[in-house]
Amino acid sequence: MAADIIYGKKLAVKITAQLKDEFTRLKEKFHLTSKLVAVQVGQDAGSNVYLEAQSKLAHELGIEFEKKIFPDDISFNDLKVNIEKLNNDSDVDGIILMQPVPGDFDFEELILKIMPLKDVEGLHPQNLGKIVLATSDVVPPTAAAVMAMLDECVKEYKGREVVMIGHSPIVGKPLVLLLADKLATVRFCHIGTSIADKLQAHVREADILIVATGVSHLVKGDWIKIGAVVIDVGISKSGDKIVGDVEFEKACQRASCISPVPGGVGPVTTVMLMKNLLSVFKKRRDIKI
Repeated sequence: MAADIIYGKKLAVKITAQLKDEFTRLKEKFHLTSKLVAVQVGQDAGSNVYLEAQSKLAHELGIEFEKKIFPDDISFNDLKVNIEKLNNDSDVDGIILMQPVPGDFDFEELILKIMPLKDVEGLHPQNLGKIVLATSDVVPPTAAAVMAMLDECVKEYKGREVVMIGHSPIVGKPLVLLLADKLATVRFCHIGTSIADKLQAHVREADILIVATGVSHLVKGDWIKIGAVVIDVGISKSGDKIVGDVEFEKACQRASCISPVPGGVGPVTTVMLMKNLLSVFKKRRDIKI
């Protein structure tokens, strides 16, 4: 068998069209335009690529997008003051703090300074906590992107065996909760699982496998259960090639659906950021439609 490939760009185009329709309707009915501000300290090649993707998509959706790039020698307190100014700016709907920040800066403390209602990445503890209660308006965009991709090929989650590899607060942890809410049976694997030499055994049982570690080809293709759905979030370099956490070619021979790297989760992540922006835009103005 050969797996169906879940191309992120195709899904991103579909969701973008839906968002564009809604942003347009809101603008026509309420004469309001949403504004997103990205905060970056210094220059970083990876961040610049993501910023460019945000800017391009915002323009397509009719969203006002502003980049606030501060010098890398800005003080921690001055950066917090500038974030507070954005909190107090009634024209700003969403704030995203780009990583990395200078090594001596406490990223978590900076996230705490962002007003939860403007936290479009869903990283503030108040927003992450709402995922536990299944009441969150925003979900970290990468986790939301994974769920959108799964929905393309999974019709029923109830009782399905899910293996989540990777326990980051922006991917693994929220996904475990989101999938549990759908009554899937979720196994949460991480470095401890590998140390115990139990990773392969868990992967072989997975109806749905999600891998988000950034470890090149951590999951071997012949571990994949026949007919499994595989979402590969990881990305790393192997020689001159960009690869994921799963041996893609071999996995394709066993999986029913699989996302590629590159071209999988990445394009959808930016779109889900804008979907979060739509949610906070409406909530700030108590718009119910």
